[in-house]
Amino acid sequence: MVAIRKALTVAGSDSGGGAGIQADLKTFQELGVYGMSAITAVTAQNTLGVQGVFPLQADAVKAQLESIAADLAPDALKTGMLFNSEIIRTVAGQVRAYGWDKLVVDPVMVAKGGAALLQPEAVDALVGELLPLALVVTPNIPEAELLSGMPIVSIQDRKAAARIIHAMGPGYVLLKGGHGPDSETVTDLLYDGTGFTALESPRIPTRHTHGTGCTYSAALTAALAGGASVPEAANLAKAFISAAIGDGLGIGSGHGPTNHFAFRNRQVRERG
Repeated sequence: MVAIRKALTVAGSDSGGGAGIQADLKTFQELGVYGMSAITAVTAQNTLGVQGVFPLQADAVKAQLESIAADLAPDALKTGMLFNSEIIRTVAGQVRAYGWDKLVVDPVMVAKGGAALLQPEAVDALVGELLPLALVVTPNIPEAELLSGMPIVSIQDRKAAARIIHAMGPGYVLLKGGHGPDSETVTDLLYDGTGFTALESPRIPTRHTHGTGCTYSAALTAALAGGASVPEAANLAKAFISAAIGDGLGIGSGHGPTNHFAFRNRQVRERG
């Protein structure tokens, strides 16, 4: 019997289904990994924006993680929206206690429409408590600017910021380029502490990009749970998110979700 690989997402709930635990679980399923979740907050949101954020108590997050650890230990896990320093410290403590070493940290700070998903006081906890435990951290350019404390304009700026973030403790930094200057190519940089690997894809002109960061990091987590190396997982995640954006669903009146079916559908077409 083939062993069932398991992945855990520790993140907020998106009522619109495009980001957060909903996006993560869809991605895990599409990549053949059993998905589990520990919810940190409930959000009321849709493609037009976030209408409300309702964080859980840290004890509720801890209880979820304890239940998972007792019976369904994950092969890899990721964090998304953590909201405040108390939740971050709780999650970091559980990761240390259970020795979960395949941790992907998506440092979710701001929603697509501009709503704050991480309290300003929590950034220090993220840097001091969670990043040193991460195998991979996956900031976009605005998040990398906040973490590194420097403006990012050029590719050289991205490399400098990645070095600063890597010095905070993660094994790898995957700095996503989707927020970069308008060009025909999106370049993500994977930094392992010694060298950079560029992951490139065509830039797709669309407003339907809600949940791209969650989906990208979830695909990375699923691949790690399946036994892939970090570079292998990054390449698969890049292909997954490129398909999800490229074959858009076109739903919602604002920033619509990506298409979590797209990667598998493309594979079926290629085989067929």
